[in-house]
Order: sequence, then C-alpha cells, then structure tokens
Amino acid sequence: MSYASVIALPRPLSLNDILAQTPIEVLNPEPLPRIMIQGLCMDSRDAFPGCLFVALPGTTTDGHRYIPQAIQKGAVAVMGTQPYDANPHSVPYIQVQDARFALAYLSAALYNFPARSMTVIGVTGTDGKTTTTNLIYHVLLAAGLKAGMISTVNAVIGDQVLDTGFHVTTPEAPDVQRYLALMRDSGLTHAVLEATSHGLAQDRVTACEFDIAVVTNITHEHLDYHGSYEAYRAAKARLFQFLETTLPKPQGNPRLAVLNRDDVSYGYLRALVKGPQVAYSLQPGAEVWAETVRQDAEGLSFVAHVGQHVIPIRSRLIGEYNVSNILAAIAATVLGLGVAPEAARLGVFNLPGIPGRMERIDLGQDFFAIVDFAHTPNALKRALTTVRQLTRGRVIAIFGSAGLRDREKRHLMAAESARLADITILTAEDPRTESLEEILDVMLRAAVREGAVEGETVFRVPDRGEAIRLGVCLAQPGDVVIALGKGHEQSMCFGTVEYPWDDRLAMRAALAERLGLSGYSMPYLPTQGESE
Repeated sequence: MSYASVIALPRPLSLNDILAQTPIEVLNPEPLPRIMIQGLCMDSRDAFPGCLFVALPGTTTDGHRYIPQAIQKGAVAVMGTQPYDANPHSVPYIQVQDARFALAYLSAALYNFPARSMTVIGVTGTDGKTTTTNLIYHVLLAAGLKAGMISTVNAVIGDQVLDTGFHVTTPEAPDVQRYLALMRDSGLTHAVLEATSHGLAQDRVTACEFDIAVVTNITHEHLDYHGSYEAYRAAKARLFQFLETTLPKPQGNPRLAVLNRDDVSYGYLRALVKGPQVAYSLQPGAEVWAETVRQDAEGLSFVAHVGQHVIPIRSRLIGEYNVSNILAAIAATVLGLGVAPEAARLGVFNLPGIPGRMERIDLGQDFFAIVDFAHTPNALKRALTTVRQLTRGRVIAIFGSAGLRDREKRHLMAAESARLADITILTAEDPRTESLEEILDVMLRAAVREGAVEGETVFRVPDRGEAIRLGVCLAQPGDVVIALGKGHEQSMCFGTVEYPWDDRLAMRAALAERLGLSGYSMPYLPTQGESE
C-alpha cells in the first residue's frame, strides 16, 4: 500500500461520528446509514476490506471510474462529487461538494487532528521554500524547541528522516496528516511545513491549523496548471487565509503573516491578510531588514535588524538571494514565536546546506562543479548571478525545461542563460510525453535570439548525462559548471516512466571520467547514445 493514499485504522470507527467533527458538507438528500470504516484510501488499487474510498477528480483520470474496483477490493462506502442519484453501487455513497477538501479533513480527523496539538508554521513561494523551511527548523532546534519538518525533500521527525517522493510537491493530505501525527506522538511541539501551490490548490495542507504563514516570493511558475499568474498567486494566498480558520490551541496561536516587502506579491498579500503581519526586506523600513551583506565562496554574512535587535548573521548558504530566506526565517521565529535572537543566529549558522541547492561537487578538480534546483526564470537568473560572483572564470550552465509544464518559461530561461552564462548546454528535464526535440528547439531559438551561437556558446544535447559530460569537458581552471533544474530529485520522467536519476551522481561520474577516477558510473536514461 502507498502511504500517500491509505489510512488504516486499528479498529473500526463510525464515519458519521467522524464527519460530525469536520466542516465537510454532505449533499445526500437523506441521512446516511451508520457506517463503520477501517480507514480510507484514494487509490482503488490500494483499497482494502472495510475502507472508505474517496473518488478524486484528476487532470488525466477520474477516481469515480474506479469505484467498482475499490468496492471489489472491500470498500464499504464511497465518497465523491457525482450526484447522489447517479449512484449505481452496492455500498453507501456520500456526495460532497469538494472531494479533496473532504479528504483533508477526513485524514486529519482519523489521526485525531494532530496539528491542533502543535504550533504549525507554513512556508510558500515560488523559489526558496525548502531553504526557508529548513532555516526555520534549525532556528527552532537552536532555541531548544522540539520541532519537526515536512519539505518537498523529506520529512524530519526526531531522528527519523523520511523520503517524501520522487518529484517536488507537497505530499497528499493523508501523508501530511500521518507525518503530523508521528510528530505529535513523538512529543514534538512545533512543525514546519513547505506548502507548494499544488499542495494549497489541491487541499493537501488543508486542516493543518497554521499559526504562522511565510511567503518567499511569487514569480513565474506552474502557469500550465493554474492558468494565470493571478490564479497562481491566489493559490499561494490560501496559506494566509488558513490563518483565519485555525482553531484556538492550548499553547496559543500567534496567527502571524510574514511577507516579503521586496516581492511583487507584497501589495496583494498585505491587503488580503486580515490579521497581524510583519514584513522583511533587504532595505530599511521593514520590521526585519539586512545591511552590510557580503558573500564569498564559504557563504554569507550580514547584519539583521529585527525590531530592536541587531543580529550578526553568518551562513554557509551561497547566494545573496538566501539573505531574504534567512530574514523570513528570523521574522517567523523571533517576531512570530519569541525565539531569542542568539538562537536565531545559531540556527542559521547550523544549517550546513540544502541537498541539491547550490550543492558543490568536489572530486579534486580545478574548477567549481555545482548542482542546483533552479527551474524557473527567476531562480535560474539568481543562480547564475550567484556563481558569476564565485569566479573570474567562465560560467557553463546545463539545464532543460519540463514537459507538460509551463511552456512560456522555456524561452525565458534559455534567453536568461544566453545573457548571463558564457556557455549554455540545453538538455532533457522530465520531457514526459512531450517531444524533447521540440522543447529543445524552442529553447535553442530563444538563446540564439539573445546572441548565443550554436556550437560555440550554446549546445543542444538531449541526453542529460552527456550534457553534463560536455560541461565538465569544456571546463577550464577556475570555471563554474552548474547543472540546474533537478537538484535533489531522484528520477526523471520520459513518457510515463520514471527513470532513476540524480544530477549529483551524474556530475560525480563526469568528473571522475575527466580525472581518471574509478568507482563512479553515469546513471542511465533512454536518451543515452543520442546526439545532435
């Protein structure tokens, strides 16, 4: 069974009693019969005897089509959005307005609402969510608080580190509530959750009872799913609207919104938030701001002004954009939770780095090799600007653009790299069922329009392993080779198949080949052997 689609209970519970604890509106014209369930599932393949099957509408398929299979495997009740009078099934059918909203509250109720026992901090934004989530978590630990974390990289619960999936998105609602329950049962008092736009729009973090909401920035991303920047921004804004519905907790609720005054989203969110709010900025005038920012190959240093406090900050993170992420974490903890400034300083310093975020790969070569997750135009611009400051040599950028995702960013990213990098190598990044050749054609044309010359300053190499090899082969002493877009991710999708893939392993394999080292091998992709 997939943890992300199943909740199994140790003993049967009354569905009627569970529903009475939630704001789920049942649309059935008649009262429900008394139904005892052993748990719930949202994937018919994982249905089990005694479960409630929640039929979710999807982008490519509809869970209502699989109701017969779920019943055949033992489901004793079904919940969905189709009209009640259309139910031809042999078990009770519960019609609701929004199945994902219902799934979130059912999951929370089955785990006895774990978020109500903890202080919950949510972090959203286009770029910097994972880093800011980790920063807040480390500040909480430095303050002596018992904290857990759920990010798109992993879930950290005490000494347990749990993988949250192949690709970067918020786990499904049953998994989120399971992680929160594990935190509560482990005696943790604080939880930090990374909330993606998909996670917010699809109610994966609904019923998480947020006390503090933090935004990093809202730029160009996921317009394929949300349709417009305004819809994407509205999805992010849901995190702040959740503050209004959080129930009173025994430990209290700060209900604080932490906004980025330097971001285009600031005016919109400032007007939307009805409760307490603070802002952070790289300039004076906000409640939290920075001055005397310096960066070197070892990290960042600056002075943070936090209300009446002045905190000297040293961080091992690379990239001046991380100053904003650090300020957001300080605002959430020092102003939101009353954490001591010294704990904030120590927590920021204690964070060694984030997997796949400006991660240096060093096998003894005489140039920089870096893997970063940047997969939006804004993130790519910031990453390339950062590595330019690390060296007097050339910048060699290797990246692609995902299939079945925001098409507009393909030419934007290629054009940005043509302006900021010395050499651009365009390659595969999860083409899915789209034509990789067509994706690369769009990107190549955009780079050429910006002045790049094919075969000299821009290359098209479909196989990502070969593209990284080329970047390493071209590198001269003091250059920077940076592979962007995959970061910590552990797979790449071609067609509908996920192939094991890790840019960090690929970079090490390419470096080892150049240096004549053994013990490293390039991961396989189905494009292996293809060349332009």
